Amino acid sequence: MEFGFTTAAYVVAAVLFILSLGGLSGQESAKRAVWYGIVGMALAVAATLIGPGSGLWLLSLALIAGGGIIGYYIAKRVQMTEMPQLVAAMHSLVGLAAVFVGYNAYIELGRVLAMTGEEREALDGFAAILAHKDAVEQSILKVEVFLGVFIGAVTFTGSVVAFGKLAGKVTSKATKLPGGHILNAAAAIASVVLLILFLNGAGIWTLIAMTLLAFFIGYHLIMGIGGADMPVVVSMLNSYSGWAAAAIGFSLGNDLLIVVGALVGSSGAILSYIMCKAMNRSFISVILGGFGGTTGPAMEVEGEQVAIEADGVAAALDEADSVIIVPGYGMAVAQAQQSVSELTKRLRAKGKEVRFAIHPVAGRLPGHMNVLLAEAKVPYDIVLEMDEINEDFPNTDVVIIIGANDIVNPAAQEDPNSPIAGMPVLEVWKAKQVFVSKRGAGTGYSGIENPLFFKENTRMYYGDAKASIDKLLTMIE
Repeated sequence: MEFGFTTAAYVVAAVLFILSLGGLSGQESAKRAVWYGIVGMALAVAATLIGPGSGLWLLSLALIAGGGIIGYYIAKRVQMTEMPQLVAAMHSLVGLAAVFVGYNAYIELGRVLAMTGEEREALDGFAAILAHKDAVEQSILKVEVFLGVFIGAVTFTGSVVAFGKLAGKVTSKATKLPGGHILNAAAAIASVVLLILFLNGAGIWTLIAMTLLAFFIGYHLIMGIGGADMPVVVSMLNSYSGWAAAAIGFSLGNDLLIVVGALVGSSGAILSYIMCKAMNRSFISVILGGFGGTTGPAMEVEGEQVAIEADGVAAALDEADSVIIVPGYGMAVAQAQQSVSELTKRLRAKGKEVRFAIHPVAGRLPGHMNVLLAEAKVPYDIVLEMDEINEDFPNTDVVIIIGANDIVNPAAQEDPNSPIAGMPVLEVWKAKQVFVSKRGAGTGYSGIENPLFFKENTRMYYGDAKASIDKLLTMIE
């Protein structure tokens, strides 16, 4: 009876997770989709707690309560600008959990194999599953454990490094140890050798050695990727955490964990592919190189950055008929989305056409800008993707860029030696006038110079994004 209920609950939870993923594809259905995910996870946890092999109720409830309290505190405290690094931190926990579960499964297998036949018959839960495995099935289990621990370990250290880069605690530049990719390849080959030894009964030391190598691979792999590629890295690590969960699901014989892991792994991989396509990059190129190096000397930037004050921007907006706003991470840092929303309302009230141009990798997390604008109640129908709006820039009177750099950098098209050469960008420089709201004259997160700032039709509106837009609002009634 318990097994039947658990199976049925897992099926319902899996359906809810699929509905949740489907709903997250649209802004209007995203809130409902989140609730599908919450209900599905609550059902899955409840079914697991009362299912076959359940026990240690006090410990289980204490851990759930502790995790819930910590999660609630973090969710209430974290700012929207910190969401990318929070996601990376969560991925690291999934990877570490996969490592612990893998070790536990292997230790439990050893304990079961040391028992007599009569002792095995009295087992239940996961131990009972292990007791009925033959030699071939035990070898398959060892492969599953090995893969789960390997992917989990890579995910853990990789996510920790990604967190550090996104939070500004680790340099955003691509850095590698002497030997570069050869070190990663050697560690991967050594892990394969350790797998063979592990399957031949060499003992737990092979699992420990592989874990240390995987920790190194995760660290060195992500350290070698530049800041401009961080959105792809976050989704890639999301995919890794899913595959780690799926591998451990096979080890534990847990169908729901397999389904959920496959959903997360495949969706993360698809998202990574979409973003790589948006940057005109191959996935392998991003993972092995990133935007860390150039193929030659960068093109010299001519001209000078010309500053403008709020009254000049306000006058241009007053004369304009069409306006496109390009948000970037600077808007998120300054928490300027509400001010931008108010500016949009006032301009539209004057009969002006106002739209937003969203690059697929704007911000440091896929969909980052869309979430901020939705939070500020900007109408969905005026928030357009790059492919939908790029052709409209030549017919646009004014473009306002708020804290964006790489996604509006013409060097991607004009300089074959640029680290972002070939990356599709928003062609804002084709508009009649361009105003860039920026803290200072420095380069962006990736450290790449932007020729846009030196063009004749571009003016630099320096200052904190929120303060700058608020000052602009006092001149636009």
